[in-house]
Amino acid sequence: MPSAADQDFLWLTEADVVSLINLSGVIAALERALKLEHEGKARNMYKAQTVWAAGSTNVTGAQFTGDGFSGAKVWTNVGGSSEPLTIVHGADDGKVRAIIESIALGTMRTAALAGVATKWLAAPGADDMALVGSGKQSITQVAAVNAVRPLKRLRVWSPRAENRAKFVELARSRFKFEVVDAPTLEACVENAPIVSTVTRAKEPFLSPRHVAPGAHLNAVGAIIPEFAEIDRDVVAAADRIVVDNLEQVRENSRELRSHLGNDDKAWAGVMPLSAVVAEGKGRPAGAKLTLFKFMGVGLGDLAAGIEIYRRALQQGKGRKLPHAVRFPVDLS
Repeated sequence: MPSAADQDFLWLTEADVVSLINLSGVIAALERALKLEHEGKARNMYKAQTVWAAGSTNVTGAQFTGDGFSGAKVWTNVGGSSEPLTIVHGADDGKVRAIIESIALGTMRTAALAGVATKWLAAPGADDMALVGSGKQSITQVAAVNAVRPLKRLRVWSPRAENRAKFVELARSRFKFEVVDAPTLEACVENAPIVSTVTRAKEPFLSPRHVAPGAHLNAVGAIIPEFAEIDRDVVAAADRIVVDNLEQVRENSRELRSHLGNDDKAWAGVMPLSAVVAEGKGRPAGAKLTLFKFMGVGLGDLAAGIEIYRRALQQGKGRKLPHAVRFPVDLS
């Protein structure tokens, strides 16, 4: 690959991104990145954030020095609206390789985490999914599960019937499998082998009585301590607990902290997803419940960004821009 010293960097728009990669491609890139992380060839950067009354500024990132890349995604969220950018640098010289508009990238990366976890932890042949929550992330969460466990049925429940009906209509237009508008939480999750919670709940609503024996649960919402979806008894009932990043989950997941506390021995039983993928430690035989809790990691953003950049070079996509030119600073 040419060095940054003898080429311009690429600006890749949202249109470029969606033309270069699909959700299955992001899932594959993430799975490869998780193996590299487990081998010590990639490292996730702890998320940085500053918050004010109207919003927050956020930075996630990672290094893939074995592949020659490092970088970060940065965004400011105000009222649920943001325009994130992922910046891919060369690990050899620090120069920009690509700046990528990352609305679609971020959406696919979040869903891809659930896709990888479901691939490894859901029971073979699981084809019936219960989705709790009908917000903007929900449709890609369904798509990610369907990519690794082709579905025959999706049941959907969220508290507002109007929002739920709109989502059901959307899902029916996107997918060929049966989509059911569930009237209650209980009807949604009954005997479902795959359950995903994608809500902004501030207090736990899912208890062990809701979850069928043999189920896999993706706990997608509640990425800050002020929110919670699953009861501590659900965590206690899990035969295997897997997380995207142990440090971030240990600090920010009230759901897991409420059961595991600060006990290092208790947390020692929690597996990072990278170990599951690299070591092939999927669903334990006879497991009654597996749980995947994730907060979102820069490793996934950069893994997707690197793959998009490589494909852009191969296909001649993106706008070429010159590298920065140094000028003397006015020190007066």
